[in-house]
Amino acid sequence: MSSGTHHHEVDNSLAGKVRHNTQVHAQRCYQCGKCSAGCPLSADMDYPPSLVLRMLQTGDPVLEDKILRSYTIWVCLSCEMCIQRCPMEVDIPVMMDYLRQESIRQKKVNPKAKNIVSFHKSFLDSIKYTGRLFEFGLVVDYKMRSWKMFQDITLMPGMISRGKLHFIPERIKGIKNISNIFTKVSKEDKK
Repeated sequence: MSSGTHHHEVDNSLAGKVRHNTQVHAQRCYQCGKCSAGCPLSADMDYPPSLVLRMLQTGDPVLEDKILRSYTIWVCLSCEMCIQRCPMEVDIPVMMDYLRQESIRQKKVNPKAKNIVSFHKSFLDSIKYTGRLFEFGLVVDYKMRSWKMFQDITLMPGMISRGKLHFIPERIKGIKNISNIFTKVSKEDKK
């Protein structure tokens, strides 16, 4: 006789973590390849989106490691062309975003993606500290992280004269709420 309690086994595979944290189910993909065929950057990826999904489906730790070390997860533009083409509506951009964060967390970032990661971190820091995108701060932070401080410096006077760069960020009301989101996510990442 059953006691009425159900024990759900925790899926610690990367696909299970993706599903738990994003509600994106890699198992829904039946490998039609429409996502990869429509992806404007699939030629620049080491693994096209459909292959990333297949690698996740296997649950093989070696393949999961390859995903987290791949250039693919950093090249995805999140343009959502893949979702538009997918008959199962698998949200690949949300999945790729989670995989990027997991790659950073596990310190498995592909060396070719160094500048993309620098921009990614600078962008998130801008949101974290001002509640919105602060372009000047983003550029300065990115240039410092990527060691490209003087690249594009000749563009600065024109951007300032046209009012495109502001030196003081506008802060949103409720910045504490944004800060709390980052704090909560940071705590969850450490679990």
